Amino acid sequence: MARRVEILTSISIAFLYFWTASNECHGSPLSKSSWNAGTQKTCGYQSCQQPVSGKLNVHVVPHTHDDVGWLKTVDQYYWGSRSSIAKAGVQYILDSVIRELLEDPKRRFIYVETSFLWKWWLNQNDETKSDVQRLIDEGRLEIISGAWSMNDEATTHYQSIIDQFTWGLRRLNDTFGSCARPHVGWQIDPFGHSREQASIFARMGFDGLFFGRLDYQDKSKRLDDKTAEMIWKGSDSLGKSADLFTNVLYNNYSPPPGFCFDVLCDDEPVIDDVDSPDYNVNKRVGSFLRFIEEQSKNYRSNNIILTMGGDFTYQDAEMWYKNLDKLVRYTNELNGSTVNVFYSTPSCYLKAVNDLKISLPTKSDDFFPYASDPHTYWTGYFTSRPAIKFYERMGNNVLQTSKQLAVLGQVDSAEKYLVPLREAMGVMQHHDAVTGTEKQHVAQDYARILYDAIQDGDKLASVALGKLVNKNESEHVPFNTCHQLNVSACPDTENNENFVVTLYNPQSRPVSTYVRLPVPGKSYSVRDFTGALMVIQIVPIPSGILSIPGRESSAINELVFRAVRVPALGYQSYHVTRNSELEMVEIRADPTAKKIKNQFFEVTPMNDGTTHTVRKVHEFPSPVEFKQSFHYYEGWQGNNAEFKNRSSGAYIFRPRSSEPKNLSSVGISQQIYKGPLVQELHTNINEWVSQVVRVYQNEDYTEWDWVVGPIPVEDKIGKEFITRYSSVLDTRNVFYTDSNGREMLRRERDFRPTWSLNLSEPVAGNYYPVTAKITLKDKANKLRLSVLNDRAQGGTSLNDGQIELMLHRRLLHDDAFGVGEALDEKAYGKGLVVRGRHFVIGGPSSGKNAYVSLKEKELAWNLLNPLRVFVSPTNKKTVEEWRERYRMQGSGMAKELPSNVRILTLEPWKDGHLLLRLEHIFEVGEDTRFSHPVEVNIKDLFSFFAVTSIRETTLGGNQWLEDADRLEWISESNEVFREEVVDVNSESAFDDAGDTINILLRPMEIRTFVIKIALK
Repeated sequence: MARRVEILTSISIAFLYFWTASNECHGSPLSKSSWNAGTQKTCGYQSCQQPVSGKLNVHVVPHTHDDVGWLKTVDQYYWGSRSSIAKAGVQYILDSVIRELLEDPKRRFIYVETSFLWKWWLNQNDETKSDVQRLIDEGRLEIISGAWSMNDEATTHYQSIIDQFTWGLRRLNDTFGSCARPHVGWQIDPFGHSREQASIFARMGFDGLFFGRLDYQDKSKRLDDKTAEMIWKGSDSLGKSADLFTNVLYNNYSPPPGFCFDVLCDDEPVIDDVDSPDYNVNKRVGSFLRFIEEQSKNYRSNNIILTMGGDFTYQDAEMWYKNLDKLVRYTNELNGSTVNVFYSTPSCYLKAVNDLKISLPTKSDDFFPYASDPHTYWTGYFTSRPAIKFYERMGNNVLQTSKQLAVLGQVDSAEKYLVPLREAMGVMQHHDAVTGTEKQHVAQDYARILYDAIQDGDKLASVALGKLVNKNESEHVPFNTCHQLNVSACPDTENNENFVVTLYNPQSRPVSTYVRLPVPGKSYSVRDFTGALMVIQIVPIPSGILSIPGRESSAINELVFRAVRVPALGYQSYHVTRNSELEMVEIRADPTAKKIKNQFFEVTPMNDGTTHTVRKVHEFPSPVEFKQSFHYYEGWQGNNAEFKNRSSGAYIFRPRSSEPKNLSSVGISQQIYKGPLVQELHTNINEWVSQVVRVYQNEDYTEWDWVVGPIPVEDKIGKEFITRYSSVLDTRNVFYTDSNGREMLRRERDFRPTWSLNLSEPVAGNYYPVTAKITLKDKANKLRLSVLNDRAQGGTSLNDGQIELMLHRRLLHDDAFGVGEALDEKAYGKGLVVRGRHFVIGGPSSGKNAYVSLKEKELAWNLLNPLRVFVSPTNKKTVEEWRERYRMQGSGMAKELPSNVRILTLEPWKDGHLLLRLEHIFEVGEDTRFSHPVEVNIKDLFSFFAVTSIRETTLGGNQWLEDADRLEWISESNEVFREEVVDVNSESAFDDAGDTINILLRPMEIRTFVIKIALK
């Protein structure tokens, strides 16, 4: 057990480094709960109290914000243990709130985190479940957002965001019915907000979004200008369907100062006994009125929203409601009162504002970076805990492949394996999980949760692959997973003389890629699915990998071969044999080589050894050329007593100087290895930084495989490690970063589109989240340069032509935002070692050679959802014997999709139906060939089944699209913002012959369908 705990502790080393629907598809996807089924439903907007015309209407919203892990683990927060860390127990909150809601029908409450709600629900008796159903049906308990957790918006990928909303919303639909369907997003605690998140909410059918955190300068201006409510244009490509009403909460998500009535607070209660010397009704009401009057000055309507709650509040809900009841009563009873105070919800507030038909400003960028004061830019967490950020990406890859294989392999027991993985990935999206802003013991528990869930995914994949490849159903071949390839270790390739490698491709089109397998020998033969002998290459594992603390492996080399056109949603197998000792050859570096190159790039190390020059080989009029180098910032160390003394920490990036430190060139060693498939430049810069640069034959990108750590802190100075790619492109202060892995956003150095920026932190204030890609464009020469990353990182362009990405952070001071620990990750008694990859691609951005945009998208998706590697022992079977018993190639798709279309989701749904999402991957105007609508016939798209009928849902899969009826909003330009619903049901989708089900996809559109199938 102790050993397993140590392995889990080193996230970057071990494992990562580690509706029940009706029987017919045309039935409702919403499952009517059996609890108190006779209750009349008055939920949603029907349950809202009407505001009073001519008065200031104060919407009192009781709520709790329950982090799905932060200072305590998920279970510790739920059960209320470890009170010495935080007095928080979610089970008591829900118990207490339900009791108090039942006491008075006027009371309201909202709840957000479906993961906690579900855990609590499973522990309730039938009477309590009936009460909860009634409260939901009457709109007194309203579910807001509804995802499994309140996700981060900077370091999360849109595929995982959509997945965790789909799962949370499905649990709500299946359990409580349509009254539990959320109408608004409630993102009160994430540290900045992405445009893609707004687009996702809009496409899920939400009417609005509420959040609390935005740049202090932006918020001040919006409150002064009464622009804290707006129409957020979530996509340049999707138009009105991605527009969303957005409210910036006045007091973040806290109650007015002095009005927290909780066991966690020290504020005075409302004492209404006139005979008591402590009677304070007039005083308390007076203070309350002054606050709401001040707040009302900053908004355009005669409605304001008061958030009455906070972190883990309402553990004793009676305290809250007894005092709020009095506050509401006595404020309303004032003679001549011009205010109307009542219990409400964000949805009811939104509806009240909408009914007034006031015009609102628009916004088309995002809310990054977030700063809470002049020296506090929350941009460090873009990179914090880089190992767990990569582990989350691994989890997504396992989840997607597991869902697909469950469908293709028709695994009857799939749900028991998928549910834990869905839930674990939902937890990982939380804004204190993938962000790296949790305590160390919580990070370890997140790793444990995901580790256990991935085991379930592996079991499902093995069962499904076995059904697909076995020609004889009585035979069974295991499919083992190499989860430690990030440290070049895999017991199944190391301990077997003969084995079969099966690659599963979760992508929507065939993929050709280079496979690297850790092996102990120096000579191997690889045969493909036809039995043909393949070209292979043996390269040494870099010393920087061999010396990673905790690595236990006999592999000293890597076997490299090129897998050609692994089928879409399919598998392809390769038979590997270790040759005899006599056939082994010595693997040596080429001492005479000065550079590495292929048909597209050449890479030359500079004299200092810490910098590499890369040049595009193509003879373009202006060839792409750049240099790569490593540097580090020293983290600011302060006492956090005032703004100027803020430390760099888990949340905050604050370097001591605007210029990073250079690495010493003393003791650098370099080797070049060349072969028929790949040329590699191995560089050991010092004992804590090494890198391998690779150029593969026929691949138009360069690969940068870096290892950083343990970052030295013997000098008592924390360090934040970066890499730079510097070119001569004329970028004129402009660069581009992705929004949650999807649309690209224009960034301009030292500039914000919506206010005049006063920047006190010139480095941290220019950092943005890079989830998948950062790009430079030289418009004059029509060239571009992009860096693609394998996990979320902070990035910027501090100088024209330059890309900077932060790789790793090790700090010795807390930044005083609640964690109470320095970001000082350790494993095996040393500072954490992290390994990662960048793909760098460049070339012309227009003209006949402008292929870069498609290639970038393919490479970025390869990094997110790479081919899964499975290894099976052959038991000494030759390739001929193996082919006789097992299929070595197969595809789940009967035809290829257009290049601009991708399957985003394919998973088992309910009652034999499937959930299918198709997406258009290009933006409007992004590419002359691909940025256009495209039609796909999905009836015969798949190999193992035919689609017999479909029905479209909103993005979250919890409402039929034709039933979605979003509210209308008016912008200051008097443009009406309303979603244009295009219904594609089974009747209109078929042609007269019934041979086609055509789906039209416009640029950036994601369409979600519940499909009925017939096996072929």
